[in-house]
Amino acid sequence: MKDMPFSAMDFSAHLERRCGDMMRGVSRVAVAVSGGPDSMALCHMLKEWRGPQVLALHVNHGLRPEAGREAQELEMRLAGVGIDCKILTWEGEKPENKVQEAARAARYELMAEYCRKEGVAHLFLAHHEDDQAETFLFRLAKGSGLDGLGGMAPVHQYSNDLKLIRPLLDVSKEALVEYCRTHDLPFFEDPSNQNDKYARVRLRRAREILEEEGLSVKRLATTAKRLSRARLALDTLAQNLYQKATLIKDTHSIVLDFEIWREQPEEISLRALQKAMTDLAAGAKIENKYGPRMERVEDLFEDLIRPVPFRKRTLGGIVLKRTDQDGGAKIILSAEGR
Repeated sequence: MKDMPFSAMDFSAHLERRCGDMMRGVSRVAVAVSGGPDSMALCHMLKEWRGPQVLALHVNHGLRPEAGREAQELEMRLAGVGIDCKILTWEGEKPENKVQEAARAARYELMAEYCRKEGVAHLFLAHHEDDQAETFLFRLAKGSGLDGLGGMAPVHQYSNDLKLIRPLLDVSKEALVEYCRTHDLPFFEDPSNQNDKYARVRLRRAREILEEEGLSVKRLATTAKRLSRARLALDTLAQNLYQKATLIKDTHSIVLDFEIWREQPEEISLRALQKAMTDLAAGAKIENKYGPRMERVEDLFEDLIRPVPFRKRTLGGIVLKRTDQDGGAKIILSAEGR
């Protein structure tokens, strides 16, 4: 069934339910705007909400000859509806492989840096229901576990001073295109969205076959939402275990009570161990944005819980060892070289 048009009034109520409390007292927000229908709709919706002042951020990746002209045209279009737009440029040489991944990383870093300089703490993103479904399929193809299959979070703490907010994860792209048409909002179509060399484009086209078997965008997005809810519950239990099992914690080491840590279901213990490693890496300023691969953490975990002696090892800049004294077994994590 075709989605009904999403009006500015609908969005005001929609946004209020999802992040109204977060926006209390906020005077200015930024919106990532590509020029496509989804980000143009979000930008207009936020302005019509008459909440914080809206600043549009557009990144010119310099990957297409017409990108500079399109950025200038976008700036003029947004000025026409009363929205300031800042053009950020990805400079330097571009990679030959994994171009989309590199462009995405550069885009977020450029926008985050600009927000930091301007004192903007909230960056809105126009990811929608179709994007969530594609993310689910993409991560499924990569063998992701529960955390990955939970999809994109509506609110994500990107850094200490910046939150990413995605208020449209349960709104279809079709509805956003209709919104643009209703409000006479011009938009660009990115030609890379039709390029079969990108995995997401291939997955998008495969959805037609999946939908014939009942795997619609809405069902995939709903599954991701349910998995995300389960992930949050597991993380809460893991955080409680981490706090309960921690005997010593400072910037260079963390000591866990082994018996308390091991007595919980393995998934909870594994997540508590990951939290300890993440905390220690942050405290010791270990440069590793994404952390060690999950497979390596799981291998380490399997060795830690075995009743046989554990051989000290290093993973992601963290040294782990286990002491096995009777009645006082401990897991000791320390920063490498400290």
